[in-house]
Amino acid sequence: MVPVLLVIGGLVALIAGAELVVRYGSLLARRLGIPPMIIGLTVVSIGTSAPELAVGIDAMKVNAGSLAVGNIAGTNIVNLLLILGLSAALRPIDFERRTLVLDLPGMAIVAVLVYVFSLDGALQTWEGVPLVIAAVAYTVALGWWTRRENAGRSDELVADLAVEARVSAPGEHARARVLWFALLLVVGIAIIVIGADWLVRGSEELARLFGVSDAFIGLTVVAIGTSAPELVTALVSTVRGDRDIAVGNLIGSSVYNLTLILGVPVLVANGSGPIDTDLLHIDLPIMVAVCLLCVPLFLTGKRLSRSEGVLMVAGYVVYFGYLLLART
Repeated sequence: MVPVLLVIGGLVALIAGAELVVRYGSLLARRLGIPPMIIGLTVVSIGTSAPELAVGIDAMKVNAGSLAVGNIAGTNIVNLLLILGLSAALRPIDFERRTLVLDLPGMAIVAVLVYVFSLDGALQTWEGVPLVIAAVAYTVALGWWTRRENAGRSDELVADLAVEARVSAPGEHARARVLWFALLLVVGIAIIVIGADWLVRGSEELARLFGVSDAFIGLTVVAIGTSAPELVTALVSTVRGDRDIAVGNLIGSSVYNLTLILGVPVLVANGSGPIDTDLLHIDLPIMVAVCLLCVPLFLTGKRLSRSEGVLMVAGYVVYFGYLLLART
């Protein structure tokens, strides 16, 4: 029962910690007068990806590279097939031009790059450098695109925030709230670190107990668990009819998973360690194929229909069934 409790406790801690980081990081940034666009590109993106990042660093430090890489591959497959598919099955998705021109090609390119880097059976330390550089380049391009599209609106928001900051800054109450938000942000980060440690230790013990690989645990339990916040957000926003940001961030997070969230652990841990053979020859190619197939699929009519969403969910069910039958 101990490994199971570690996994459950780790998943709960990751989700709770990410919620604290995103919510109070955003509130803190607004109190300090930082524009919402910058908040979205930094605090929210890093906060929602923090579970995968923490798991990756912990896993690679204990030489469980297959768990870390499997988590990234599995998370992207979950994001693209299951979560986007379910969202489209509930209501067709119309994509913004930025997603079609920037996000989709970027996701396909970095997916191929990660697969090429993995062909020798491991990710070397130096290979983390181009991945992190790709994340920075993507963020700069995203910021430029967003600024160009929302120039007038951004100026108004920045002005409003500046007025709010000037009005609230002198008071003791305002300073106390800033300190409180900062404290909760630090608490959220600490919870994520602890949760990642529990999840990695519990997952490794479960893999040994049931005789399955670290890659299998990363592709299933860890990938689905760390994608839980994105799943809930996408489904709730779909039902409420306000999901543009959720869907855009879902695709954008797939780019960050393959670049920043994989590159930083590789650099910190001096390489990934050996990657499981099945993960290298089956799961990573499937992830690359899903990323590549999304480009023509999403470009068709610039929308994702209900029928296409159902097919994507069916594809994930088939893949998950294969994992259960062939890897256990």
